[in-house]
Amino acid sequence: MELIFPTIEWKQAALEFRQEHFDIGETIIHGDGGLDDAETYEIWLKKIQADLTRNDGTLVPATQFFAVVEGKIVGAIQIRHKLNDFLLNYGGHIGYGVRPTQRRKGHATKMLALALEKCREIGIEKVLLTCDKGNISSAKTMTNNGGVLENEIAHDNGNITQRYWIIIK
Repeated sequence: MELIFPTIEWKQAALEFRQEHFDIGETIIHGDGGLDDAETYEIWLKKIQADLTRNDGTLVPATQFFAVVEGKIVGAIQIRHKLNDFLLNYGGHIGYGVRPTQRRKGHATKMLALALEKCREIGIEKVLLTCDKGNISSAKTMTNNGGVLENEIAHDNGNITQRYWIIIK
């Protein structure tokens, strides 16, 4: 597996990746940097390029990757270079998602491990990850990569967000 920064060459594969989610009724693709609701792939590419340096108080700099195995996109993962108040409580440094037909094959654990290496390169020493309490697979992915549960945040709608920290060595 390798993490690839999206380019125009990945357009067809990316659109197939997105469509696979839509075909099973998933309208939100975690870790995709907005590909799920982009008007066109080209507009999305411009957005993720701008995201690299965006720092307007609401949005933070972020790097988008596709996780690729044997030339096929198996997942998407986004690294946020720093935290704002929202990300500190709800989103964390990294968001990721795995293609529906590629789930339960260990891809998320490997994607996160590779993303942690990228975090080290960026200079992030302590990485926050979050998931819904009911997302056992995501919690396992985090703990498999050294994540330690710090706490849980209860929301007005009844959802509970778990917050995990990983120290990068």
